Amino acid sequence: MTGRMQAIWIKRAHTGIMDPAASATLVAGKEIVGNADQGSRRQVTLIEEEILARLVKGLSADLPTSTRRANFVVRDFPLIDSRGQIFTIGGCRLRVGGEVKRCNLMDELLPGMRQAMFPDWAGGAFAEVLEGGPVSVGDEIAWQLPDVAHPLTDPEKDTVAIQKTEPAKLD
Repeated sequence: MTGRMQAIWIKRAHTGIMDPAASATLVAGKEIVGNADQGSRRQVTLIEEEILARLVKGLSADLPTSTRRANFVVRDFPLIDSRGQIFTIGGCRLRVGGEVKRCNLMDELLPGMRQAMFPDWAGGAFAEVLEGGPVSVGDEIAWQLPDVAHPLTDPEKDTVAIQKTEPAKLD
């Protein structure tokens, strides 16, 4: 399944203003260049555009995607139960560390928003940067499939010993 990067938001300071960006640079083991809180496990945060729109509409509001305070707004890329999964975006690789837990700031912006984000990873996910590089709005985002070789078709990755034996002779 592939999706698209819809928006990039860079946080100036902890609980600070989120600035829109057309592109950003990710650094492995750090986070987005210029983003606050460098080097934590929550190096990049993501939210699904479709879920955010549904939540805001359900609370009879009209708020920009920056309200959720996620770095990346993605479309057609479900995050639910993705802990440990690796994805690519631009030339970068990231691993989902877990579900983003909603903070009280959500209710300050829109009463009821924090509670609405609890089910089904609706608050988004956070990820660790494994391989850095540039990312841009419009980039494809895709889950990386595990590199698994079948032991009978890839002899270099063979983990199963196959021994040829002669049939037993009956007297």
